[in-house]
Amino acid sequence: MSRPNVRVRRTRALLREALVDLIEERGFDRVTVGELTSRAMISRAAFYRNYRDKYELVEQIFDEAMAEMTAGGDDTRTSRERWADFFRHIDAYHRLYGALLGRKGSPWFADRMRSALAAMSTAHLPGRQPDALVPSVISAMFVQSIVWWLEHDRPCPPEEIADRSARLIGAVLGEVTQ
Repeated sequence: MSRPNVRVRRTRALLREALVDLIEERGFDRVTVGELTSRAMISRAAFYRNYRDKYELVEQIFDEAMAEMTAGGDDTRTSRERWADFFRHIDAYHRLYGALLGRKGSPWFADRMRSALAAMSTAHLPGRQPDALVPSVISAMFVQSIVWWLEHDRPCPPEEIADRSARLIGAVLGEVTQ
């Protein structure tokens, strides 16, 4: 997949910034495409060339992060390295994730994030098919780690919070296998 051209990247960046500002002001559910395009100073046509709606805008950002974390079979990173890379992504877009997962954020997005992380967890659990509870608990711990980190203004580097949350999840997995 080729990288989007400069104009498309600029439009996406303007929309992300406008989305964050509007979520912080009004809450995700009250944000409209019209407000987004007006705040980003782009046309509605430019928005609809890139996205179906505000949900697709958010999904695309998150899907890019998930794709990076769950890269194909030639990925030599350990699961902790992938998780640290994911936290680096969260760090780079901390205002967006803070807005989406915060008080004025979107329950839809938090559910979407938990579902994606549960699917990723299921795929990476060693040699067994767990019941749905294990990946659900793990994904909730992942999301809560992110929320805590963002709410506390990222008090440690991405690598450290990745290691801390991975150790907690490892402890849960240790209990499950007993």
